[in-house]
Amino acid sequence: MSVLDNFEQWKDFLGDRLHQAQQEGMDQNVITDLAYQLGEYLSTQVEPKNAQEKVLADLWHVASEEEQHAIANMMVKLVKDEGTGM
Repeated sequence: MSVLDNFEQWKDFLGDRLHQAQQEGMDQNVITDLAYQLGEYLSTQVEPKNAQEKVLADLWHVASEEEQHAIANMMVKLVKDEGTGM
């Protein structure tokens, strides 16, 4: 089972990656930019696996680039308290 199959697992996965990046001293702007790049990749290369991902994909496709950056920033905020604590 892929982490993309379950939205809670996906948020945990992203939360773990976020915490790892922060522990390694990555700047918040860099993290948000990487989240934008991940969103762009997912929107063009990966089929949504659940209803939540479908909504995010639909929003991403109708959003301007500025709005896509806002979505990426909100995803970072959403997962900041997620993860397994690695």
